[in-house]
Amino acid sequence: MTESSDEVVDFAVAAFREEGAWQVNALPPRAASDLETLLHALRQSPGDSGALGMVSVAEDFFVLARVHGPDVRLLLSDITAATEWPLARAVVDELGLPMPDDEDGLQPAGDMDILADVGFSAMDLAVLCDEEELYPDEMLQDIANHVGFAKEYESAVDADTE
Repeated sequence: MTESSDEVVDFAVAAFREEGAWQVNALPPRAASDLETLLHALRQSPGDSGALGMVSVAEDFFVLARVHGPDVRLLLSDITAATEWPLARAVVDELGLPMPDDEDGLQPAGDMDILADVGFSAMDLAVLCDEEELYPDEMLQDIANHVGFAKEYESAVDADTE
């Protein structure tokens, strides 16, 4: 991969609850340049119960990362992205999963319950990740709609892509 990570990150946002209200902020593309940088950026969010990072890469896959203190939970929308993209590879490595091979099909990897406490079940997430017709930004929009921060999410993504 010869492109810099900044060039392939469609957008990255951090969502967190502060005093019961969702806050969503755009993160600079370099914040999603690698997993450690993303986790560090999320730890800077003042959320009551940690922060959720949502990253769309090259209209190919997305990463969800939740941090709360030392606790880190990760989900990669398509494990096969790890064969081409450093961020996806880092997620697979952090999860301790083997690298996918050519016969592996599109499937999510990681913590399918990552959003269960905010009303988005593992089953809902599995169904969403299985939607081959949707782009990652559309999947993340569906998550934001369901969880209840669609307006804030749209504003943050619009600010990040301008």
